[in-house]
Amino acid sequence: MLRTLLAAGALALSAFPGLAANGERVTVTGEVIDSWCYYSGVMGGPDAVTGSAHHTCALWCAAGGIPVGLLTEEGKIYMVLKWANNDKVADGKTMLSVQSHQLVADGIHYERDGIDYILVEEVSSDEGITLHNHEDYGFVPPFAQPGQ
Repeated sequence: MLRTLLAAGALALSAFPGLAANGERVTVTGEVIDSWCYYSGVMGGPDAVTGSAHHTCALWCAAGGIPVGLLTEEGKIYMVLKWANNDKVADGKTMLSVQSHQLVADGIHYERDGIDYILVEEVSSDEGITLHNHEDYGFVPPFAQPGQ
């Protein structure tokens, strides 16, 4: 019986090699973003998909199941797999309260196939929405307006 359980465990780890990888503790400072608009450029590119100018869309994307990431000032994105004080994965409902917020998150970083992931254990600072407001950009960023 014990040999069967050990064999099943070894098979499970070989089927999911990422489970066997060790993560490293990190502190990440950045903005909570929706990955669809950021990567696709559908909303006008990286400068148009941050802060309050993009907040409503970011809420809809997160609520609709689009993966959420933490965008650092250096441009690195950590895909959020788990959020602090939540036993479940970082789903759209969990992330709505921090969408577009600038924050500092402590957690475990994993990298696989060139993608960075984070399991957030604690948010040590939350400044709320601090980037790009409508006074700066209007309701539509200038570069996304027709004729420009």
